[in-house]
Amino acid sequence: MRPNRSITISLPEDMVELVEKKIASGEFANESEVVAQGLRYLADNDAEIEQWLRDEVVPTVAAHDPSKAIPLDEVRRRINAHMDARDKEARFPE
Repeated sequence: MRPNRSITISLPEDMVELVEKKIASGEFANESEVVAQGLRYLADNDAEIEQWLRDEVVPTVAAHDPSKAIPLDEVRRRINAHMDARDKEARFPE
């Protein structure tokens, strides 16, 4: 078993009430267990985000070829042309 170290924390009232409810429900024996579980969830979430960044975001950014980017003005022109054609079709269906 890992050695414990004591620290003092302050929580907003609503979080204190949540800790107390968790203990009262029998889910946890004391405040330390509630906080430790919350920190485990936080660590797991951080690890999932880190993995997502490493496995999906970094390769996507690395694969991006700026020379294939379409200038913003051209994107706007294409969107407007598409919307104009859609509106014309809606007004004058074939």
